[in-house]
Amino acid sequence: MPPGVRSAAWLLALAAALAVPAPAAAGVDADADAFGISFYGLSYHFDRDQARALGVDNGFNPGLGVRYRFAQRDRWSFDVEAAAYYDSGRNTAVVAGVAALWHVGRGFHVGGALALFNSPTYNNGRAFVAPIPLVAYDWGPVTLNATFLPKIERYNDIATLGFWVTFWPKRW
Repeated sequence: MPPGVRSAAWLLALAAALAVPAPAAAGVDADADAFGISFYGLSYHFDRDQARALGVDNGFNPGLGVRYRFAQRDRWSFDVEAAAYYDSGRNTAVVAGVAALWHVGRGFHVGGALALFNSPTYNNGRAFVAPIPLVAYDWGPVTLNATFLPKIERYNDIATLGFWVTFWPKRW
């Protein structure tokens, strides 16, 4: 099996293992145990000239992911997501992670994720785990998600904003 396919299969298996439902408990919202479909996305590179010179200036990053909300308590929700998308270096990237989001109010959420990334574009093509900040706005059946990926030597050469949407079929 080619390394990219093997890595993608491993990441999806990890996300599936993390998505095993937690036992029902008091205080868990009806929105827990919900599946979403994520459509990736767009990116904005802060140093556009440098991004162009490095060949990582692709701003249209289509892809598909699956999100599972395994718990929601009070003002917090906990999700796992696995996805594959066309990244800024025009390569297929796969990502799987677990996220915690605090519901600030009126649909606005902030939090973070611990994500496993694999793409030829980042970290010289070696898979790595990174914490990423998240913000989201939830309209019920649709959530707009955004992240900031800072410039970190060896992992990511250009500070970037990333955007994607999640559709929640059970909320329609």
